[in-house]
Amino acid sequence: MGKGDIRSKRGKIWRGTKGNTRPKKKKNKDNEASKAASSKKK
Repeated sequence: MGKGDIRSKRGKIWRGTKGNTRPKKKKNKDNEASKAASSKKK
């Protein structure tokens, strides 16, 4: 269970890959658009 282990979180971070142990964060386009619009109003 270290950097060489593909299935562990540390191994995923070291290799720079994503998967079940280290899921990729989903970008919410609707949420980003509303944030940009609200910051312009200020």
